[in-house]
Amino acid sequence: MENKNKIFFIIIGIVIGSAMMMFGMLIFQGNNNDELLNQQSGLSDEHNENDNLGGVIILSDSVITELGIKTDIVGPKLLQAHVDLTGEIVVDPDKLAHIVPRFAGIVKKVYKKIGDKVSKDEVVAVIESNESLVTYNVESSIDGVVLDLHMTPGEFIGDDEHVVTVVDLSTVWAELNIYQEELNNIKVGQNVDVFFDGVDITARAKIFYISPTVDVHTRTGKARVQLNNSKSIWKPGMFINAKVYTEIETVDQAVSLTAIHNFEGQKVVFVRDGLGFRAQPVTIGKTNTIYVQILTGLNIGQIYLSDGAFVIKSELLKESFGGDHGH
Repeated sequence: MENKNKIFFIIIGIVIGSAMMMFGMLIFQGNNNDELLNQQSGLSDEHNENDNLGGVIILSDSVITELGIKTDIVGPKLLQAHVDLTGEIVVDPDKLAHIVPRFAGIVKKVYKKIGDKVSKDEVVAVIESNESLVTYNVESSIDGVVLDLHMTPGEFIGDDEHVVTVVDLSTVWAELNIYQEELNNIKVGQNVDVFFDGVDITARAKIFYISPTVDVHTRTGKARVQLNNSKSIWKPGMFINAKVYTEIETVDQAVSLTAIHNFEGQKVVFVRDGLGFRAQPVTIGKTNTIYVQILTGLNIGQIYLSDGAFVIKSELLKESFGGDHGH
């Protein structure tokens, strides 16, 4: 009987041992499968207990290439700050001629109409003097285009009437509206890019005048730039936009504007960490349309994602929601 009990306990031990070995093999195989899956996808995550913005997301070189992800290095950059303004194309008053007849009389002939080009000293109309009955020519005083015309044959014209207005539009002004808070930043001599929506045309000019007063109704000042208009692109009355470049400064640390992301209520840049990237909180300073100054959070020489960080951001968001990483 004693021998039978020994045999029984031996058999139980063998069964339990075999079961534990099989269970261990299944766990080991599962871990290997997870590692293999991560290696094949090129994406995995490592968690750092000291990092409250998620772990390190591993990106293989093949994934970086396939997704068009771009990297850059933190370093000094030239920042050119600008102010966005709106405005209007206006006629240069020095290029506008209001022509008045020398004597009152009857209009005998009109040679031009609105929109016609005229040259300096070209005859626009002929008037017969009301006193001497002698005819004389009404001539343009400048090269330009007939902007306005107030006479027809047979009409009586006084000697104090503006019968013809001629404008030279080879150059025009862009008159810009300066908001009160920007008045101290806008100065004569600053470069300005003038453009209008819907057309890929930009003109570069310099501010030559700033009004000494502010409009009491709009609370804006005026700045003027002169534009070359030899191709007749800029039409008086046209609404335009402008970028006034107010200052140029070299900052010690800057990254691409596209590298700044909002994540978990903070501004972050995704920086290289070993074989992967992690979200690094930063404090930003001055900015323009290309670069952003970094005040705290990064060091010169660090590699960061300048474009395409949406992949990493989506992975970290999965972590924050407890999602599976089936990469």
